[in-house]
Amino acid sequence: MVQRLRRFSIGQTAKVFGVLYALIGLVFAPFLILAALIAPDLAGFGIGFAIGMPILYGICGFLFTAIGCALYNWVARMVGGIEVTLDDGAAN
Repeated sequence: MVQRLRRFSIGQTAKVFGVLYALIGLVFAPFLILAALIAPDLAGFGIGFAIGMPILYGICGFLFTAIGCALYNWVARMVGGIEVTLDDGAAN
């Protein structure tokens, strides 16, 4: 069955992606902390940056996803949404 994705909920989608980006920042933060501890003069950033990075990633992920969803909704109104083929889950 072919269905069309006509609209994203901007707030909800941006919230989900903001949290996902913050989690990605948490994955990379230990590596940045380690680099700052091993070579503090060469790392180019401090421990504060490594701790604040997940927050910055989350905020940027939220904002850019909200912008992307708003643009998608605008374009989808003009040309139609993305068509996807869905399966009902029954075995063939």
